[in-house]
Amino acid sequence: KESEQKQADRKTDDQNEGKRKKEKQKKPLPMTVPANKKGRHVIPFMNFLRAVFIPVYRLIMPFKCYGPKKVKDGPCVYVGNHYRIWDPVYIARTTSEGIHFLAKREVIESPAMKGICRKIRCICVNRDGNDVRALMNSLKCLKNGEKVSLFPEGTRNKTTQEILPFKPGAAAMAIRARVPIVPVAIYKKPRPFRMAHILYGEPFELSDFYGKKLTDEEIAWADEIIKEHILS
Repeated sequence: KESEQKQADRKTDDQNEGKRKKEKQKKPLPMTVPANKKGRHVIPFMNFLRAVFIPVYRLIMPFKCYGPKKVKDGPCVYVGNHYRIWDPVYIARTTSEGIHFLAKREVIESPAMKGICRKIRCICVNRDGNDVRALMNSLKCLKNGEKVSLFPEGTRNKTTQEILPFKPGAAAMAIRARVPIVPVAIYKKPRPFRMAHILYGEPFELSDFYGKKLTDEEIAWADEIIKEHILS
């Protein structure tokens, strides 16, 4: 009986330990990343993907880049058009700092992407783009000196249009944080073994909108300015 009791106690301890490990794994990581001694915000797993995944991806989905190859350290908002789920690759290669990518809840919670999104500190956003929590998390990262990236179309472009209408958020984010915007243009839908062309525009700011109480129409106009920079 004593032996059976010990076995039962051991089994209970093992179960409790398993629960503690699962709870620890599920615990969300802090959204912001502290700066290192050099003042840079680095996400280790993202650097691992840069070193391992991007070279392999490039063999299958070749691409050529134009414009600034590197973006300066410090906060900024990357804004680009969107064709494929792996489009963030083109943005990640511009810096060795961490980038917080805004991603739809369906992507972040999918079995294939959940672990990756957690480790690279993605920001969850609702499909309609009108997500106050996502905006607040983005501003928190930007004010901490970090980079944020989003695709304002809100979904992948599967049409023949050059670019889809923007969901709100990109301009408001950059204006409130007073940070530069880096436009990224992907020309033609990337396909396996066909060269894609990626243009990085010069960073710019929507400084004319700073310090003002903006109407919805003014925010929409600011979004149009961003779109023009992507298409130009």
